[in-house]
Amino acid sequence: MKIGIPKELKNNENRVALTPSGVQSFVAAGHPVAVEHDAGFAAGYADEAYEAAGATMTDASTTWAAEMVIKVKEPLPAEYHFFRQGLILYTYLHLAANRELTLALLKAGVTGIGYETMVGPADDLPALAPMSQVAGRMAVLVGAECLQNQNGGKGILLTSVPGVPKAHVVVIGGGVVGENAARTALGLGARVTVMDINAHVLAKLDTDFDGQIETLFSTPANLSAILPTADLAIGAVLIPGAKAPKIVTEEMVASMQPGSVVVDIPIDQGGIFATSDHATDFDHPTYVKHGVIHYAVANIPGAVPRTATEALTAVTTPAGLKIASLGLAKAAKADNMVFTGINTYQGALVEHAVAQSLDLAEAGLAERL
Repeated sequence: MKIGIPKELKNNENRVALTPSGVQSFVAAGHPVAVEHDAGFAAGYADEAYEAAGATMTDASTTWAAEMVIKVKEPLPAEYHFFRQGLILYTYLHLAANRELTLALLKAGVTGIGYETMVGPADDLPALAPMSQVAGRMAVLVGAECLQNQNGGKGILLTSVPGVPKAHVVVIGGGVVGENAARTALGLGARVTVMDINAHVLAKLDTDFDGQIETLFSTPANLSAILPTADLAIGAVLIPGAKAPKIVTEEMVASMQPGSVVVDIPIDQGGIFATSDHATDFDHPTYVKHGVIHYAVANIPGAVPRTATEALTAVTTPAGLKIASLGLAKAAKADNMVFTGINTYQGALVEHAVAQSLDLAEAGLAERL
């Protein structure tokens, strides 16, 4: 199967779908790989490294002409003209908050496989986990920067100093993203509160952190009570494939102190703060509502592309190789990760959460393979 690796077009998206070693894995298995010129440059991978791995360096049109295109982020409208019947697109799709892309994929008959819905053997999300780890940790770091006075923040140092009250970080969602955000904030010396609706998640966090963080049920009453005390609030709730629920109301955000910071990590799924009404980019990462700084960059891991690309390649390559070697239908029947990753299939929407979020007709996948 011919594999194409285009250069990412999203603003400051410096990651690339595969490292040179990842390309080498496909080439060694007999699959020709075409990589767009400079696709890996920003992540520190020169064209020469890809050529040494066996790839052909080419232009965007040629990479998109491959049987399977592997990307990092969802295609932008400028790339829709590359869509065609029979194309397999393997990337983060996040369709639940993107009707335009969903309809474009369906109209063209593209089979879209989303990393974010691939369910692993342990009922986890292996292809989402590494980027969730990066995003959770980065959220604390960018939040700390936003809190600085010259950036409009309240002038609070997230790392504690003796004799001064600790900064308060509230993390809403106790999954992979939330746990990594909490661990980073705690390591910096902040007071940390993690909120979740699941008692088992809260109990596990309390044990894992040896009681060093506060855990709290995520209810409207608790959110209303805790957010006015938060210097940094991090949204870390993800429902696989579905649009993020608006958990934090505008009134709750308005109750926060001026100069406080909100980092809404699931903004590519719509975000959990009512005031996060649009995604931002690295050129203009923040905006202010009710005196609160909102950081809503949809591709936070793009800021650390070398680390992120290596982590992403490690988890997406095995399933990608199965698709390339067995063909999509056989790979989907043999591997549940591939099966659950398929969001659109030859003009049909087959991911339940996306269909529900966008109020579109859903088709069955198993009988179509």
